[in-house]
Amino acid sequence: TIVHTLFGQHIALLYTLSLVIGVVYSVPPLRLKQRPIPAMVCIVLCRGFLLNYGVNDAAAAALGIPFSWSGPVAFITCFVTCFAVIISVAKDLPDVEGDKKNNITTFATQLGTGKVAMASVALLMANYAIAMILGVTHTNMFTTAVMTGGHGVLAIFLAWQASKLHHTNYSQEGIKSFYRFIWNLFYAEYLMYPFL
Repeated sequence: TIVHTLFGQHIALLYTLSLVIGVVYSVPPLRLKQRPIPAMVCIVLCRGFLLNYGVNDAAAAALGIPFSWSGPVAFITCFVTCFAVIISVAKDLPDVEGDKKNNITTFATQLGTGKVAMASVALLMANYAIAMILGVTHTNMFTTAVMTGGHGVLAIFLAWQASKLHHTNYSQEGIKSFYRFIWNLFYAEYLMYPFL
C-alpha cells in the first residue's frame, strides 16, 4: 500500500508483478532459477524491462510529469533487457561444478563455461555496436560522444577481459573475475545513462 499511495496504481502493479516474479524465481515449489529458460525469462522481465520502465515511470510520477518513451529511456530499457539475457546465462558460470553435483541444468553445465562465456561476450559486443551505431545515426536523440566513445571504451575493456579469461583457460578464478566484470559493465551503463 505504501507504493500505491506514493506512486499510484500503475507503479504498484509493476512492483507487485516484480515481487511475484521474484518469488516464483526463488521459492519452492517452482524455484524457476533452477531451469535455464524460465530463469532467463524471470531475470529479463525484472532486471531488464520492469526495472527500467518502472523506475522511469515512478520518477515521472514523483515529479508529477507524464511518462514518455524518450530516446534514452527506450535505449536503456532495450540495452539492459539484452544485458539481462547475458546476466541470466552468465550467472551460472562460477558454480558449474556445484550445479553438476546437484543435477541443476544450466546453459553452462550443458554447453561448457568457455562457450557460454564467449557467447555472452559476443552478445554484449553486439549490444555495444548497436549503441555506437545509434550514437552516430541519431545525433538529435543521443550525445554522440557518450554513445560512441563510452560504449567503445566499454567494448575494449570487455575484449581485454575476455582475452584474460581465455588465457586462464576458463579457470574457476578467471570465470569469477569475468562474472564480476560483467556486473561492473552493467553498472557502468547506468553511470553513463544521465549523459546519453
